[in-house]
Order: sequence, then structure tokens, then C-alpha cells
Amino acid sequence: MGIEEDRAVQAAQDTIVRETDQGYRVLGSPEESITHQHDVDRIPRFDVTEEMLLESGENPEAWLTYGGNYEQHRCTTADVITPDNVADLELEYVMHVGAGSSMEGTPLIVPGDPPVMYQSNGPNHVKAIDAREGEVLWSYTYAVPSDVVLCCDDNNRGVAVLDDKVFMTTLDSGVVALDRYTGEEVWYTSTADHEAGYSATWAPVVYDGKVFTGSAGGEYGVRGFHTALDAETGEEVWHVWTSPEEEWVGDSIEQSCATNWMNATIDTEKNRLYLPIGNPGPDFDGSVRPGPNRNSASTLALDMETGEHLWCHQEVAHDVWDYDSAAPRILIRDMEIDHRDLTTDVVVSAGKTAWVYTMDTDTGELLERSEPGVQQLNMYKMIPHIDEGRRMPFMPGAMGGNDWQPPCYNPELGLAYFKMNNSPQEAWWRFEEYEEGKKYWGGILEDETEAVPEDYNDHISAIVAIDPETGKRVWRDWIDSDAYIWGGTMTTETGVVFTGTQNGEFIAYDGETGERLWEYDVGEVSIAGSPMSWYDPETEKQHVAIQIGGSGWLRRGTGGRDTRLAVFSMEA
Repeated sequence: MGIEEDRAVQAAQDTIVRETDQGYRVLGSPEESITHQHDVDRIPRFDVTEEMLLESGENPEAWLTYGGNYEQHRCTTADVITPDNVADLELEYVMHVGAGSSMEGTPLIVPGDPPVMYQSNGPNHVKAIDAREGEVLWSYTYAVPSDVVLCCDDNNRGVAVLDDKVFMTTLDSGVVALDRYTGEEVWYTSTADHEAGYSATWAPVVYDGKVFTGSAGGEYGVRGFHTALDAETGEEVWHVWTSPEEEWVGDSIEQSCATNWMNATIDTEKNRLYLPIGNPGPDFDGSVRPGPNRNSASTLALDMETGEHLWCHQEVAHDVWDYDSAAPRILIRDMEIDHRDLTTDVVVSAGKTAWVYTMDTDTGELLERSEPGVQQLNMYKMIPHIDEGRRMPFMPGAMGGNDWQPPCYNPELGLAYFKMNNSPQEAWWRFEEYEEGKKYWGGILEDETEAVPEDYNDHISAIVAIDPETGKRVWRDWIDSDAYIWGGTMTTETGVVFTGTQNGEFIAYDGETGERLWEYDVGEVSIAGSPMSWYDPETEKQHVAIQIGGSGWLRRGTGGRDTRLAVFSMEA
């Protein structure tokens, strides 16, 4: 049976998003969620254990978490592909996943015979796929309520697996658990009221019997939180606000935002979560929140058992530039920092400021701030009031620097790799009354600027290698386009870095030098997905997979939507 007869795929195709004054509104979703089973008996019956998840980063046959391992290195130990032979990498197969929607995800691989891929895309559509043959085993589409509003398209960036379940966040700010073997719903939990503007688009993380999930909707005046759910039942274990009232200055605590819209990094040795935290609310009007808005635009460390706040490192105090710090954090064990005569565990982040921050995991102390990945012009200058009639382009603009794009880290080379935007934007602030469920920006953001800052080099984005120990920018590949760069990076321990561009180029770099070693042209469609890799011992091939297609907001390429999943391979 082809996917053209798949009821879940058809439901996903019938679900559309329409851009309105309040953002993207979902229309045409099915009244009830739909599972369509194809050949579920081909899925090997065994539980995905906690031990398998813990060892995922060391297992070349697996990619069991969003970031490849709990430390979010996005690095495979599969060693067939090297800088010396990557030029011979070939396309194995292409799947059209069927839904003409946002394609920002990272698939997972559960090893076995055959390996099973769990792949998701907007709007809340997930498939189990025989990764060896490229054939659908089951598919599922969630029934998204028609009154959901989303700032930036119907994104879904991935799923999580544990035992016999697959977990996916839903656009109405929920988590659904599916039977991994059949695709049937097991439980659903709402974590917040979507009518107030909450939503969910990231891949959840599971550890120690809990599902960890956050909060999105920062454009609608919500209050950011993180929560832990029981993986077996969906019941809430704990719930914590990212901005405690005692640390907030001003009247806007209930609209404080500081949302947590990408997934947590798990520190299994210290029993902690490291969270990326977004901008304070309202975005551009700081007059109703005159303090530093502590915990916003920051890294927040939580006790994994209780949700207790441990420390916070803020990247931008009193942010009025929409400088989220959204990308997943990288955890590095026992980093030797020679100039400080120090060996310690560190957590590494890159926000929209274009700096990369290296922090001590015990205290949050900043140990190193890197050279900027892209240009910083008119940065931190106060934006004008809307009545002043003047314009002031600043950069990085509100797209960053590094927005949500997940970075990767190569422990053999000691380098981390980031995709950063390098373009100006203009903003104005104004006083706005908060209205539940409506946009609450406190101003206007203009993507097309009247002028550009002096000294702008006209390169819209870059792929950058940073040494997190020294902060040195080791190499940088400028990318020219009319569209922003999106999606994430991946590396191999052998020293290859994979990523896609908004120009439809899927690239393999030499991780040490930045030399382009291989390119595959997918056409004019932008690549907004994040690559991953696995080794199949049966075929003796290493594979690299990437989702092809853009997402909706702001100059994301000229090719429009696409629905392809491309899988490349090399034989040992």
C-alpha cells in the first residue's frame, strides 16, 4: 500500500496553516486523531530501555534521542564515512513523506532487524519507517484544534522513545504517547491552555521514567514553564515557572514569557536539566518590566527530580531585541581549560547574540565567551519608540545569531559547529494592552530594513566552528542567499560535519578545516531539518538522513514546501 492511500497522511495533507494577523492558524485538522497501520509486524518487539538511551551516543547503530545522546552532541561513532571518502557518499533512497508542511525535524533510529525510523513533521504527523527499505510501517496524525495559533508555522522537530512508546509534543501544548509497535494512542496530557497562546513544537526528552517538556507561545504573552510527566501514565510529576515572582521586576509577571521552546539537555551524573530560555515579554516594550528580567534569554539549570532552580546564566539583561537563547545546550565532560588551570564539566550555549558561552555546570559561572560567529553592528543600541519616526537597523537581528538551530560537538576535534544568521532587522517599541490569546509584542519588528548598518558584509548567514575551551572561531563559511539559514548540524567522530542550507545544498565539511568535501543539490527548496546518522550491520552501510523542506516564517527560500526525506549511504 502506498502512502497515497494512507488515511493519516491524507489527514495531514488536509490540515493546513493559514497566516493571519495573529500568526498561523491550523485549519482542516481531523476531528479525531488517525492511525494508519501498514506492516506493523516488521517492527522488532523489544523495549527501548533506559540503558539503551544512556548508551545511544556510543552506539553507531542507534540515534535514540533528539541530540543523538543526552549531552546533545549530535555526533555519531559510526566510522565508515571519513573526510577522505565522503566524496563517494551516494543517495540510497528518497521518500515523499506526504504532508506538505514544516520539515524541521530530526528522525530517530531504533536499531534492530530492520532498524526502525521514527520521523515527524508538521502538523503533528509521525511515521514508523523500515529504515532499510524506506517503507512506512504505520503513520499517525494528531487532531490539532482549529483555534490553535502559532507564531511561526506548524513545526514539529522530533519525537522521543522509551520502552514500548513514542512521545510527541502537540501544537496545542500537549504530549501524546503512542504505542511504538502499532502507532495507537496510549495517553495524552495537556500541559497548558492553548487558547491563552501556549503551543509545543520541540522534541521531548525522556529519562528515568519521566518525559520532560517545556513551553512555547512567547509571542502571545504567556508565562514560561518546564514540566516533568510520568512516561507510563502522562501524569504531571512537577511543574516549575522559569521566572519566579521574587526575581521579576514590573507588572508583567503573568506575561513574562521566558519560554522554553527547545528541549532540555540531561546531565545523568548530576541529575540536572540544562534548559534554553527565550526572551522576556513583551518582546520590545521594556517599560512594563524595568528589571533585568532574570532567567530570560538564559541557560537555566534545574534539579531533575524536583524542578528546583539551581542556577541561571543570563546572556542578555533587559532584552528588548527578541534575543531568545533557544538552541539546545551541549554538555561536555572533563573539559581541560588550560588558561584557567581547570578541568571541569561545562555546558555550552549559543544564542542570538552570536557569542558562544561556556559555563561551569556546578555554578553557571561563565568560563569563556567566544569570538562572535557573525557580525555585531548597532548591537544593544536601544530601539526607538514608534512615535519617534527614526529607524535603527541592528544585528544580529531577531533571527540571530543562533536561533533554535541545534549545534553539534565533535569530542575528537574539540570543536562545536553552529548555523548563524547575519542580517539586520529594525524594531520599534510601543505600549500595548495584553489580551489573552492575542499577539503581545509591545512593538513591531521589520524584516526588510530601509538601510543596513555601515560595515555590513552582505552575507546573510554562516556556518561556524568554535572552540568552546578558548572561544576561538576556528573557521567560518559565509552563505549568500535571499533567505535565512535554518536547521541544525551533525558530525561524525571521524571528523565530517553535515548540514544543509537555505539554498538547497546538503554539505559535508572537513570538521577541522571547514573545507567543503561533498555537496548534494536538492533543488531550490531550503533545508530546515537537522541531519542524523546510523550504521546498519546487516547491509554494512552507514547512512545519513535529512528532511528536505522549509518552514513558513520570513524568507525561507524560494522553493516553497517540500516533503522529502533523503537517505544517503556508504558501504564499509
